Amino acid sequence: MNRRYRKTIIAGNWKMNKTLTETKAFAEEFKPILGRPKWCDIVLCVPAVNLHSAIRMFKDSRVSIGAETCHYEENGAFTGEVSAQMLKDIGVKYVIIGHSERRQYYNETDFTVNKKVISALNAGLRPIVCVGESLEQRELGVTMDLITYQVKCALANIPIEKVRHVVFAYEPIWAIGTGKTATAEEAQEVCEGIRTVIRKLYGARVARAVTIQYGGSMNAKNAAELLAQPDIDGGLIGGASLKPDQFMQIINAANQD
Repeated sequence: MNRRYRKTIIAGNWKMNKTLTETKAFAEEFKPILGRPKWCDIVLCVPAVNLHSAIRMFKDSRVSIGAETCHYEENGAFTGEVSAQMLKDIGVKYVIIGHSERRQYYNETDFTVNKKVISALNAGLRPIVCVGESLEQRELGVTMDLITYQVKCALANIPIEKVRHVVFAYEPIWAIGTGKTATAEEAQEVCEGIRTVIRKLYGARVARAVTIQYGGSMNAKNAAELLAQPDIDGGLIGGASLKPDQFMQIINAANQD
C-alpha cells in the first residue's frame, strides 16, 4: 500500500449470497465491531435486490455500498438489467465490472467491459474493474500480455481526468473460490505491471493515484502480507466478506502502520 498517493479500499463481493434478512443480520453484527477505520475505505457489493436496503442500513457508518454489475446503456429494452444511472440514483457508490464469473457465465468481453466502465464513470460511480488470467494462461507465460490487453481495453476512450476514479482488481481466475492464492510476490508483480500499463498510457502522476486491489482468495490469514506490498492497495474479498469477524480482520490488516 502507498497511502501517500492513493486510497486503500477493502471491498466485499457477496456474489449471489444473502437474503435481505441475512443482510440485516450481517449489518447488526458488523457495525458494532467496525469502529472508524483509520486508513482504508470499506465497500460492500451486494445483490441488486438488497442494494436499497443496504444503503439505508449502513448510512451512518463508514461503509459504502456497491453493485456487482451494471448495463452499459442508460435505458432501453434490456429485460432484467440495471443501468449505472439507476444505481447512482439510489445511492450506490461503486460497481464491479468484468468479474471473471461474469465473463465466463454471461459472455462479457473486454469490449463490453469498456462500455460499462464508461457508463459507470459518466454516472458518477467508481468502477472496480477485474482482470486476471487462468491457470493455463499463467503456465503458458502470457499473464502480463493478457493483463496488459485487458487493462488497455478497459481504459479505451477514458479521459485522463477520470482514470483516477477507476479501481482495478487483479483476480487470478485460478485463485477464485479455490482456496489457492498467489504468493505476495506474484500478486505484487502483476499489480505493479497493471500500474506500469497505466503509467505508459497516462503518465506517472495518474498511475500513482490509481487504487489496485488483489482479489484472489484474500483472507484473514494472508491479508497482512499481501497488503504490505507497495502496489497492492486493498482487496476485493469474496467468501471472507460474508462473515463479519473475518471481514473485519482483513480491514484491520489494511489499517496496519
